[in-house]
Amino acid sequence: MTNEIKNESDLEPDEKNLDEKNLGIAGRITRQFINSPVTPLLMAAFLIIGLLGLMFTPRQEDPKISVPMVDILLQYPGASAEQIANLATNPLERLMSEIPGIRHVYSASQRGSAVITVQFYVGEDLGESIVKVHDKIQSNIDLMPPGVPEPIVKPVGPDDVPVVSATIWSEDPSIDDSILRTLALDILQKLEQVPDSGKGFVVGGRAEQIRIEVSPERLNGFGVSIQDVAKTIRTANSELSAGSIEGGNQTFKVYTGAFLNSAQDVSNLVVAVRNGAPVYVRDIARVYQTPEETSKMVSYATGPAYKGGGPTTDNAQAVTIAVAKKTGTNGVSIARELIAKLESLKGHLIPDNVEVSITRNYGKSANDKVNELLVALFEATVAVSILCLVGLGFRAASVVIFVIPVVILMTIWAAWIIDYTIDRVSLFALVFTIGILVDDATVVVENIFRRWLKAGKTTTSIAIDAVREVGNPTIMATFCIIAALLAMGFVSGLMGPYMRPIPVLGSIAMFLSLIAAFIFVPWLSMRLRPNLKDLKKAEIKEKKQIEAIGRFYFPVMKPLCNNKVAGYVFLFSLIGLTFLSCALFYTQSVTVKMLPFDNKPEFNIVINMPEG
Repeated sequence: MTNEIKNESDLEPDEKNLDEKNLGIAGRITRQFINSPVTPLLMAAFLIIGLLGLMFTPRQEDPKISVPMVDILLQYPGASAEQIANLATNPLERLMSEIPGIRHVYSASQRGSAVITVQFYVGEDLGESIVKVHDKIQSNIDLMPPGVPEPIVKPVGPDDVPVVSATIWSEDPSIDDSILRTLALDILQKLEQVPDSGKGFVVGGRAEQIRIEVSPERLNGFGVSIQDVAKTIRTANSELSAGSIEGGNQTFKVYTGAFLNSAQDVSNLVVAVRNGAPVYVRDIARVYQTPEETSKMVSYATGPAYKGGGPTTDNAQAVTIAVAKKTGTNGVSIARELIAKLESLKGHLIPDNVEVSITRNYGKSANDKVNELLVALFEATVAVSILCLVGLGFRAASVVIFVIPVVILMTIWAAWIIDYTIDRVSLFALVFTIGILVDDATVVVENIFRRWLKAGKTTTSIAIDAVREVGNPTIMATFCIIAALLAMGFVSGLMGPYMRPIPVLGSIAMFLSLIAAFIFVPWLSMRLRPNLKDLKKAEIKEKKQIEAIGRFYFPVMKPLCNNKVAGYVFLFSLIGLTFLSCALFYTQSVTVKMLPFDNKPEFNIVINMPEG
């Protein structure tokens, strides 16, 4: 028998003699791809598509979950909390409870206003939930008490949490919190122009307002009431359409009135006419522009452990700008673009005597955790590769190792297609499955090499028949693992969609590994096939490994199998240890939770002061 590999012309007759009916699914797939020029192109396409998925799949810390919540804001001027609850809040709660898909409805009423919160079940679509609430309110608007304006509906979701918070502060005495707030609003307008940025808001600082201090003596002197002043200002601060003018082929809209823009505009309003002379607002009141009264304050200070690299301060007036991201977008890239936009505004919109400190960057924390898991994924891949090299030999292990990145990258691409994100749960699914996704490839390549050694020749027909031989058991084993993983997808409640990437992506990875085992593994095995001399060396090495394992295994198992007393002691010991481990959960000796404890470098201090 020769040790030389036969060339392809010698293999064709063997291939033609294969029984098509007995090849099975695995054998027929292998026969189509084992020598096909499409196979390497398909392999390259899988790698490229997977890399695109890795680049474009959004990254965030936690999986995307739909937990729709809607706040309904009610205004009832002059009504007490009890009146609002009886006349408006309770009837509206009952109406909301009639909407399908609602889990909880609760409210908080206070003098003059109330908030009704509607919480839908996990998985309900946010857009549809908002429409349901709007429809219910509009169809029953006639039931609202007189004097109650139309309720305001505001959706609340996980993506409303800001990904970036920037605090602007200054130690310049000439810059107070009202100036900082005005600057922050201008900065926010620029930040909201960043693509895929979501809702933004400003916290802290006093807003500018026009203050009107009416003199009671002057009101009496001119015979004008405070209601007349309020009505005049309210009427003047409006713009109404007065029709249109058509001329030639053009139509011009005509508007009356204009919004008040300054204290001077308010001062020049005519309140009444007395003795043929107009009475202006400035005649009966002092009008000036000033910051509003202080109702909340934001201060900024750096501690001893500050590592921001920028200027430090013990305590400075500050205003915080917070910006969220749009649903389904990449929080990492958006946070990076928002910070870059802030840097570009320094020296242009942001003056030199105002500092900017990034106080929250969830994009960076999400990216750090994703990168940490990617390192863990790489380490797991290296560990599996080393194990394959030790157990299978270089050529067979090379075939198996090549399958790993193909399957991993295609799984990430599948996550992008089904609208999943790269987060700590989805990456855990890949780390979890990396040890079992090589099983199919290992079984196939090991059987191909074994059949080549047994036949004494490395032909294509033997490789196809080797895949056929283990095809059905491999398919069955793979789908059994998928069935076991998918059971986790039926977990209900909030943790259901949170943990769902594990069974979904794990099942996808297992299915892709099965496809790779039948398409890529035989093709790679033919290109990396060893000569018979190397196969015989591998067989001798394998026998030595089995004998080494047997020298430990047989002395342990023989007494347990031959001695009934030892066997029963071992069996009941296992049963006892099983019950003992389960008792740890019942006695709460071991903390049981779905997620590990998280260590975030932030905390809140709430101080309740005396009322008033």
